[in-house]
Amino acid sequence: MGGLAQLAAAAGIPVSGVDENLYPPMDQQLRQAGIPFHEGYADAELPIDARIVVGNVMRRGMPIVESMLNLGLPYVSGPQWLAENILQGRWVIAVAGTHGKTTTASMVAYLLESAGLQPGFLIGGVPRDFGVSARLGNGPFFVIEADEYDSAFFDKRAKFVHYRPRTLVLNNLEYDHADIYPDLASIERQFHHLVRIVPGQGEILTNAESAALGRVLEQGCWTPVVRFGIRDGLDLGARLLNRQGARFEVRVEDRVVGEVSWELTGEHNVANALAALGAARHAGVPMEQSVAALSGFTGVRRRQEVRGEVNGIRVIDDFAHHPTAIRMTLEGLRAALPAGRRLLVVLEPRSNTMRMGVHAESLGGALALADQVFLFVPDALRWSPASVAGQIGDRLTTGAAIPGLVAAVTASARPGDSVVVMSNGGFGGIHESLLTSLREKWHGSI
Repeated sequence: MGGLAQLAAAAGIPVSGVDENLYPPMDQQLRQAGIPFHEGYADAELPIDARIVVGNVMRRGMPIVESMLNLGLPYVSGPQWLAENILQGRWVIAVAGTHGKTTTASMVAYLLESAGLQPGFLIGGVPRDFGVSARLGNGPFFVIEADEYDSAFFDKRAKFVHYRPRTLVLNNLEYDHADIYPDLASIERQFHHLVRIVPGQGEILTNAESAALGRVLEQGCWTPVVRFGIRDGLDLGARLLNRQGARFEVRVEDRVVGEVSWELTGEHNVANALAALGAARHAGVPMEQSVAALSGFTGVRRRQEVRGEVNGIRVIDDFAHHPTAIRMTLEGLRAALPAGRRLLVVLEPRSNTMRMGVHAESLGGALALADQVFLFVPDALRWSPASVAGQIGDRLTTGAAIPGLVAAVTASARPGDSVVVMSNGGFGGIHESLLTSLREKWHGSI
């Protein structure tokens, strides 16, 4: 919603907003864009002469929603507003999937920018190479992170069906969003709704390793499909040149077209890169040119972002909140660590799916590569951490309060450790609290 506000302001549309629990970097971006916003729904006043763009966290029974309806104000969902006011007439490049949407969409925008195409974009994070999560752009291309969440309380269609992409990336597909979808098959059906609207002259890039995406396409496909993955025999492939995936060859139908050497780690990011390279090629950027440019991609804020270092202890911020994403992130970080260095994880199970306990049984296995795990246990958690403890034993520490977790991590951390904080929210500002605590321990009062 903050990204939509930035696009509206850039298009010359007066805009203001209401939200709560805003945290960096979005609150900072809104201020930089000069967009006024009110924090807290309870005492917010709705402008009676405006069209209300409704976010999907709004629910019937919330006073602000009831007030909007009782006043008879015109309203629309965020995805529909975007489609009508920003995407109309654009070549939309949509990136969908359970994992990697933000990173892959950022890569696509970066590759188009490197080719001088000045794309617009709306991304659920802040690409370091742009410094903002949304912009209008000057060319025909618009890159969007396309998720399957419902659009609004009055429009239960997945957001991404509003976007009408010409180029569609299907990164992967697993069960998530248990508060909306009862099972994986219901999500696959939503993805097929998306496949149905890609034109025959468009292109779909799909991860060849995903059985769920294979089932989606088997339901019917009317668009050319490009399959990518880290193996031979695919339309787009890669061969790792080092263990952590920081160097790899790119292959088009088993022909080597170049090599990427970059700051990112993990096989999942290599797969993201293949998807982005294919999308840029469909937009007209030569593959060799994109491969050469990709080595300069510096990543996305809150994706393995080093927030600070104290006496050789690195504090890393990461957005991973699904067991598969947690495991893949830790695999990449572990592979990049020198022998003997420890990896500590501080995890907030914040998403509705995580708090419901849908992934409780698989979480311990996802965390197995960590030397120590510090798990935040909020009141809203509907499952017992015992399932995690049963898999990783005494490496697990739990805490119901952030200060207590900070103290536990500080007491355990030693020079050379990497501490990765995982949450899809602000986590109560734990990153800075932890850095401050580490400075006090190693350098005295500050």
